[in-house]
Amino acid sequence: MKQVKVIGAGLAGCECAFQLAERGVKVKLYEMKPKVMSPAHKSENFAELVCSNTFKSESLNFASGLLKQELAKMGSLIIDCAKQTKIPAGDVLAVDRDKFSSLVTDKIKNHSNIEIIHEEVDKIDSGEVTIIATGPLTSKKLTDALKGYVGEYLYFYDALAPIVDVEKIDKSKIFVEDRYGSGESYINCSLTEEEYKIFWQELVNAERVELKDFEKNFEGCLPVEVMAKRGYDVLRFGPMKPEGFKKQKPFAVLQLRKENVKGNLYNLVGCQTNLTYKEQKRVFSLIPALKNVDFVRYGAMHRNSFINAPKLMKNTLNLKSNENIFFAGQLSGVEGYVESIASGLLCAYYVLQYLNGEKIKPLSINTALGALANYLISASETNFQPMHINWGLLAPIEAKKENRREEMAKRALNEIKEINNTWKL
Repeated sequence: MKQVKVIGAGLAGCECAFQLAERGVKVKLYEMKPKVMSPAHKSENFAELVCSNTFKSESLNFASGLLKQELAKMGSLIIDCAKQTKIPAGDVLAVDRDKFSSLVTDKIKNHSNIEIIHEEVDKIDSGEVTIIATGPLTSKKLTDALKGYVGEYLYFYDALAPIVDVEKIDKSKIFVEDRYGSGESYINCSLTEEEYKIFWQELVNAERVELKDFEKNFEGCLPVEVMAKRGYDVLRFGPMKPEGFKKQKPFAVLQLRKENVKGNLYNLVGCQTNLTYKEQKRVFSLIPALKNVDFVRYGAMHRNSFINAPKLMKNTLNLKSNENIFFAGQLSGVEGYVESIASGLLCAYYVLQYLNGEKIKPLSINTALGALANYLISASETNFQPMHINWGLLAPIEAKKENRREEMAKRALNEIKEINNTWKL
């Protein structure tokens, strides 16, 4: 009988454990609750939703909608439980969080192939197939044990700047040049003195997200709005300094750095922020070049353990240094509820092939599932940050602009249909 260990009974761990158990694998599921509770968790149930109770839009106009449809077609336990506990919220999949986690817990506890062990794991057996899905608040004991496999490439906080799609940047308001001839080309968004004044005033007065006590521990990394509050010219002597350029001499410059190999996603350099998402859209859109831009990820600063996936992990979600050890959930470097579920299901898909002695076949980046996993290994090793699913991660397609997303979704779901010939029970 095939056997695996899954550490963590959150969204990713429960999804992974269930999928493997359904296919005849004996699963030992380790969960430290209720013996040890993290600062964020209150319930003894599995798959506890700590923040929002929504799984975003179900519409195929959004990449998150496509990801949910792929998961549903692959037989996702978590998406099924979400649909069963759904509450009215338009096209958004919102749930009654207590009923949802209770239902997931029931399904896991009553599965004959899943043994639940309520213990805090403090060591990892390198000879045992293990899926680590302990989430952003991984305990110190397990973190210490992980360091033996990932070294110092285990991060503890997100300090994220927003990422935008290059397509709608106003090209007339930018110039491309590196500062001081550094050799790396940036998109530079120019601001006049009046434009900078408006941006600065709105930035310092914008609404921020209140951090929880266990998140208030940032060293050497200030939110852009905090820097701005220290003085009118602080940003102009910091991330928005207008120096070192030959092509233009603007009053201030916001630089955009390439985020992916395709070059369609760009990071707002130095703009890590605690502004609410709505305020980020409003305030950063005051920069003339970004007036109509699409944000594919908003900035954030919060407690979040994750590994440096591009350096450490294969595109099949296991370590390069030890193929027995797989990662799922936010610890693997994905961001968000649906993305965590996706990594759990995908991990099970890969682990099953591994247990059967097969060469693991990664899903293609034509699918949202495959694109999400591909991001984890293709992003920058030196500046890796977690990412929500977005259309920019999927392979491009030849289609009219107005039909592009529809065609990408159609292509993805057709591939998932083919995969299900060998996966779905």
